[in-house]
Amino acid sequence: MTDARPPAMFIADALGLDFLNSVSVPLDVPVEYLASGEDLIAWLRQAGLVPASVLDETLANAGPGELDAVAAQARALREWFRGFVREHRGRRLDVQAVARLEPLNRLLARDEGYGQVIAVSGPESDDGITGLQWAPMRRWRSPDALLLPIAQTMAELLTSADFSQVKACEGPACTLLFLDRTRGHKRRWCNMAVCGNRAKQAAHRERHTQRS
Repeated sequence: MTDARPPAMFIADALGLDFLNSVSVPLDVPVEYLASGEDLIAWLRQAGLVPASVLDETLANAGPGELDAVAAQARALREWFRGFVREHRGRRLDVQAVARLEPLNRLLARDEGYGQVIAVSGPESDDGITGLQWAPMRRWRSPDALLLPIAQTMAELLTSADFSQVKACEGPACTLLFLDRTRGHKRRWCNMAVCGNRAKQAAHRERHTQRS
């Protein structure tokens, strides 16, 4: 894992798109955030997709090269999904798009999810218990189970977001995608402080050149 690189970016307002942004050009140089198994663990930790205890245990117990192989699968999954998003972004998904999602559905079918009824703690009662709730759980039988919460974020994007508002940053060198949740859906930049300001500076230089 390269410590000198900038932190992973979570600017998409949808984790399924943040996953696509795990390879990006934040400062003019392409950065791969899933280059190794340790990178994948770090990205999942930052994304909050997997409990820290599971990540620590997986990192400690994985065999040689095992996590690197999972990272390679994650990169392949990312680039397959990038192709789907690029083809369909900017318009609503229809039933015909489902036929293209077989790789995702095959991965989701491997999930060993289950649920538990747990107590909810709080100060409102004498024993500190305020009620019960349903808590989704998952069995993490092997390192490649780390792909499952990523697949779930992709499925959530496909089923709950308006795909017509999936956009690409208008920065000339930027590769980042985002879900435009702004009022009026007029968001143009991944980050106003970076690409937005660059565009403003370029426009200012252009106007100054024209006046000269």
